[in-house]
Amino acid sequence: MTDARPAPPTAMRGVPVVPAGRLQGVDVARAVALLGMVATHVGGIADALDWSDPGTWAAVAHGRSSSLFAVLAGVSIGLTSGRTTPPGPPAIGRVRGRLVVRAAVVVAIGLLLMALQTPVYVILPTYGVLFLLAVPVLRLRARWLLLIAGACAVASPVVALATVPFYADAGTWEVQLGLVYPVVTFLAYVLVGLAVARAGLEVRSTQVALLASGAVVALVAYVVGAVLAPVPDDAVFAFPGVPYAGEGSTGGEALAQLFLSPRDHSSSIVDVVGTAGIAVAVIALCTLLFDGRGRTVQRIAFPLAAVGSMPLTVYAGHLVVLAALPEYPDSGAAWAWFAVGSVLFAMTWRTFLGRGPLERLTARLTRLVPDPR
Repeated sequence: MTDARPAPPTAMRGVPVVPAGRLQGVDVARAVALLGMVATHVGGIADALDWSDPGTWAAVAHGRSSSLFAVLAGVSIGLTSGRTTPPGPPAIGRVRGRLVVRAAVVVAIGLLLMALQTPVYVILPTYGVLFLLAVPVLRLRARWLLLIAGACAVASPVVALATVPFYADAGTWEVQLGLVYPVVTFLAYVLVGLAVARAGLEVRSTQVALLASGAVVALVAYVVGAVLAPVPDDAVFAFPGVPYAGEGSTGGEALAQLFLSPRDHSSSIVDVVGTAGIAVAVIALCTLLFDGRGRTVQRIAFPLAAVGSMPLTVYAGHLVVLAALPEYPDSGAAWAWFAVGSVLFAMTWRTFLGRGPLERLTARLTRLVPDPR
């Protein structure tokens, strides 16, 4: 969940210095994803985005926060496995072993959070499985990773449609384990993130190119989807992770919704490509703004960077708090309390203790993997 092993924090007028090699912009982007996911859980935001109604604009967090979170998982895997040049044997064996351990820890924590029975679809079990699926492709070049990601995007709506019958008799646990967050769909995001890391995210020219390409790809995808497969008016009844054609749709309209729907969490090609493009643009923008800058920028970025440096802790923590509350909150004010609480906790912990508690646990377990050399 982190992109480098942080050194013990050194105070810089109350703000820890960013450890050498760590991309602070990636931490900021991760904080954006985390707070966006919290907003979808407790923020009382609209179910659908309508650009003509500013009151619905917060709905942009639907679908895009979780996809950004998954793309960042791929980026983190890439940054911890050699960045632009992954190692060969035998060093790659230890990297793979550590990734397997990390996957097991994330799945275990996810299952424990599901046991809390909060009305939230927990992404962590799928997240851990994605770590495992990334193990065989760690040494592939960026272009091959993007080709496989493209194949996953094309297969995504077909696989999602094939899972629909499983929803009929599925319980809460089955729905969360691979149905709401389809593995094929989210594997595309992880592979895109891994390709971003392999492309050299630290380089300014790469950041600019990723920002421009991500924005253009997302814009084209959503324009195509809006023109060829406009979202049905009754799509609010659609279940996340599966296609939805709407009442009275013709065969052609249903086919268009299957492959080209711009609806969030529709698993269509447009949905996968559009959300992946936005994620890449956000990551590139954050690294462009916050990496390779002076101490003033570090101070400005520190509150969000602190949250993004301990994503597993913050994500798990907000679900534990939700489970402890006597009544489930669902309002903008509730989100603000969660956001402020997350920032204050992360800033305090990172200033005095460094790595987040669950991140520290994960790091200790991964270090048990022996060095093959």
